[in-house]
Amino acid sequence: MLSFNFVSLLMATKIQPFKTILFGFAFSPSLRVNLFETTRIAHFFESKLLLLHVGEKTSEKLEQIESILAQTEYQNLEIEIQWKSGNPFDVISNTCKTSKIDLLILGAMQHENVFQFYVGSIARKLTRKVCCSVMLLIKPSAERVPCKHVVVNGLDAPETPLAITDAFYVSNALGAQQLTIVEEILQKEIHVTVEDDRSLKKANLVKERLKEREESRVRKIIRDLPASLTKDVNVKTQSIFGKRGYSIGHYAEVIRADLLVMNAPAKTRLLDRIFPHDIEYILSDLPTDLLIIRKQS
Repeated sequence: MLSFNFVSLLMATKIQPFKTILFGFAFSPSLRVNLFETTRIAHFFESKLLLLHVGEKTSEKLEQIESILAQTEYQNLEIEIQWKSGNPFDVISNTCKTSKIDLLILGAMQHENVFQFYVGSIARKLTRKVCCSVMLLIKPSAERVPCKHVVVNGLDAPETPLAITDAFYVSNALGAQQLTIVEEILQKEIHVTVEDDRSLKKANLVKERLKEREESRVRKIIRDLPASLTKDVNVKTQSIFGKRGYSIGHYAEVIRADLLVMNAPAKTRLLDRIFPHDIEYILSDLPTDLLIIRKQS
């Protein structure tokens, strides 16, 4: 069960971003661990869980899914199973709208063929266009592996305060002790060409000013959050100079973060798909479980 402190936190702040979760599943070898992980997440988020299979319903499939659910740790969840036919992207996207889904979970293991199915073209398309937040699981486990470290982007964008707020919510819900907010700063913002010791000193000074600017902006976001949401989480800010998306993904991998939280990508153009940027770098090589936050319309 959730701790008394966290229940009190929810009552005080009325923050519960993921009331209804949709898990789109296939009958792959990873189905069991994905269901264990998804029901665990639904429990900690106190969410209703909708299980959706795009494909034919058979007695064998129903028996298999019910057998796995009977083995999961949390038996008091509100769960509904749906079976629909059609194009997977269209079915999942439309169900997210009609069922007012707050969080779509897609599970995949990198060394299975289903990885290409879900985390390849379909997940990228859903990530760009689905109406809700998306969680991609690459490290599901039958036995709970505690979430210790969450990384969230501190990008200077209108959606970032929501991403940081939800990152604090998730950190509290999953019991993570460390939350690192990463501000990615483009190298071109330095505006100094290093040619000698003097220009190097100037470039370093500009870097420090940019770091202070970004950290000040992030600190303001945190100050505006309810204290009950932030008090039990150790918060660190980290400025990184480099390509947006690529830098934070590499950072999350190096420090072995358990979860990476990112803003949903903006609407993409054809050129954006030809020349990857931001979250496209992460989707092409997932460093850890990924939570993509999208503001509900």
